[in-house]
Amino acid sequence: MKILIIGGGNMGKTYADSFTANKTITKENLYILNHSQEKADYFKMQGFQNSFIAVGDYIREMDLIILAIKPQDAKVFYPVLLPFLKEKQLLLSIMAGVTMQGIEENLSLVRVVRAMPNLPTQIGMGITGFTAAAQVTREELFMIQNLLNTTGKSIYFEDENKLDAVTAISGSGPAYVYYFMESMISTAKDMGFSAAEAELLVEQTFMGAVHLKNIHQLSCAEWIAKVASKGGTTEVALKTFAQFEVKGNIGKGLNNALKRAKELGN
Repeated sequence: MKILIIGGGNMGKTYADSFTANKTITKENLYILNHSQEKADYFKMQGFQNSFIAVGDYIREMDLIILAIKPQDAKVFYPVLLPFLKEKQLLLSIMAGVTMQGIEENLSLVRVVRAMPNLPTQIGMGITGFTAAAQVTREELFMIQNLLNTTGKSIYFEDENKLDAVTAISGSGPAYVYYFMESMISTAKDMGFSAAEAELLVEQTFMGAVHLKNIHQLSCAEWIAKVASKGGTTEVALKTFAQFEVKGNIGKGLNNALKRAKELGN
């Protein structure tokens, strides 16, 4: 099998490293199309000799093409790529908001898979939601899922509309976590802790809380109840959050992210 990754940015590099590290594909059978000579040279230094900066006949030889470019660049790149595609090629897109129908109409391909990974894929702890056109076979879906699972875990959805929601929840999700952590670290420093102390307190709290939830089958509400003693410090903080409708405002932010994901697709 030969795979072409179009786009050598963070996700393109993550896939190249993960696929080869897990021995899913050899470096000899992995092709990378970059937008700059500097990036092409970087990948060659890493052992990826099939690193290009221009489209060409080699694209017709590919069994799987992974489109890892920015969604706003798609319309410009489609006509450049189109002459080098074969009708029955399999394509995996990780462009946020770009629908399978839009890809099919612009590239004349019907065997399309659409996925939305998130940042922790870079360390093998990501989560990727994906869906596929009806023309994609079960064997091909299984192969795609094996590739995606080299970067963490994946979930298949029959309904493509859920991919925009995946973008809003888990695709953007790490930024929300860092936002909350940053707020806690800043407040901890205001309370007199050094930057190093504040970061250690907050980071280990997040890591420990997630691992604890994974180990024991309790809901978030049940864990909150375990921590929040009546009349204690946690309870007063939670009441303050409720007073300022923090939960509702988080929901508004997520829904605005979903709205933007749909706008990008249009």
